Amino acid sequence: MKTLYDKIWDAHIVHAESGKPALLYVDLHLIHEVTTPQAFDGLREKNRKVRRPDLTIGTLDHSIPTKNIFGKITDEFAAKQIEVFRKHCNKNNIKFFDIGADHQGIVHVFAPEMGLSQPGMTIVCGDSHTSTHGAFGALAFGIGTSEVEQVLATQCLQQTKSKNLLIRIGGKLGFGVTAKDLILHIIGIIGTDGANGFVIEYSGEAIENLTMEARMTVCNMSIEAGARAGLIAPDETTFEYLKEKFYAPKGENWENAMEYWKTLPSEKDAKFDKTIEINANEIAPYVSWGTTPAMVAPVDGNVPELSVAKIDGQSYERALNYMNLQPSQKIEEIEINRAFIGSCTNSRIEDLRIAAQIVKGYKVNSKVSAMVVPGSQTVKKQAESEGLAKIFTDAGFEWRESGCSMCVAMNGDFLLSGERCASTSNRNFEGRQGRGGQTHLASPATVAAAAICGHFTDVRDWKFKDNGLWFLVFGL
Repeated sequence: MKTLYDKIWDAHIVHAESGKPALLYVDLHLIHEVTTPQAFDGLREKNRKVRRPDLTIGTLDHSIPTKNIFGKITDEFAAKQIEVFRKHCNKNNIKFFDIGADHQGIVHVFAPEMGLSQPGMTIVCGDSHTSTHGAFGALAFGIGTSEVEQVLATQCLQQTKSKNLLIRIGGKLGFGVTAKDLILHIIGIIGTDGANGFVIEYSGEAIENLTMEARMTVCNMSIEAGARAGLIAPDETTFEYLKEKFYAPKGENWENAMEYWKTLPSEKDAKFDKTIEINANEIAPYVSWGTTPAMVAPVDGNVPELSVAKIDGQSYERALNYMNLQPSQKIEEIEINRAFIGSCTNSRIEDLRIAAQIVKGYKVNSKVSAMVVPGSQTVKKQAESEGLAKIFTDAGFEWRESGCSMCVAMNGDFLLSGERCASTSNRNFEGRQGRGGQTHLASPATVAAAAICGHFTDVRDWKFKDNGLWFLVFGL
């Protein structure tokens, strides 16, 4: 009786010996400008070619500006990365999406929306949040530069098998509670090392009721709990999302693919090394108060006292000092001066729809500088056609081009020391969004509301200017 992870692993073994890492075949290699230039240099030095350029696809996302994208890139290092990436992709006949291309965007946004991410695949990328694609029932994980070179040269990768962790989420998420709140809740319980050595499979009623965009948010942040990857079994929601996508199988191939995909879910009696039960009914909107995604509290709660913070005293004091917060301080009393909606975690069209319904009819607080960065050109154009972009700009948000932007603090999109930001991104360690910048992780709804109020507030009590659309975007 095999798990979903077991099935994908076994189907991709090229060679295995007892006591040694297995050699796995890679179905899809996603690349971007940050981690591949050195790998291509390694191939050139060894006089090797890219073995399967047809299974390699790239985009520009980390280093590109999201403002004045066709102007001169002022960051010399970023400009060099982009130049070298273009050169190597063209030389090796690798398809990639350049600045201004129709589908250019964050690697973990454009690939799913084009149907590249499919159930049962092995997907790798030189980026830790490759776990995003596990939402499709694919084994997807980040790799280092030397491993990128290995995959380019051989289309295979040495890996040691992880253990199986099942996180079963029963019940239903309440009004105003999103997938971002769910995964922050989970990480808050198990910690940033709670899934070390494991691949997580998420299951249960709450997961089954999530859209594909929401499932991607959950799997995206699996890495923040220490997991090698996150997985959700493919189902009718998955198939409906993939159908008619550009790279999805067509005709008879679609029927054959569906037949295989339906065999992938874990068997009823499959053995997991560890199981964790979560009750979705108990989850509130969350906001991070510290410097890891595990340092979180309900938006209607307080910064915890050390006795309940589940971390050591030294880390607790350091986090509070860096964030300039006090024990027992109410989360809703924390004021912000920056707001960022974007990143590979929460920059999809569903995220923007939710945020837009919060801000519709309001104005960004005069003390707050707010920006929205769509995850891809596809998302950007769709948001513009739906009128979402106008809602944001009318409210006072800056509307940008697609890219990683402030999540990685590049090309002018960063916090100044002491600035406090409500962010939909996935990491909040010291300096993540800029040296001395203070980052609070939250959902698009919570970040949007904070931008309007100038401080965190519970979206469950929000006075909506268009309640009907709110119910539509949350599917309630």
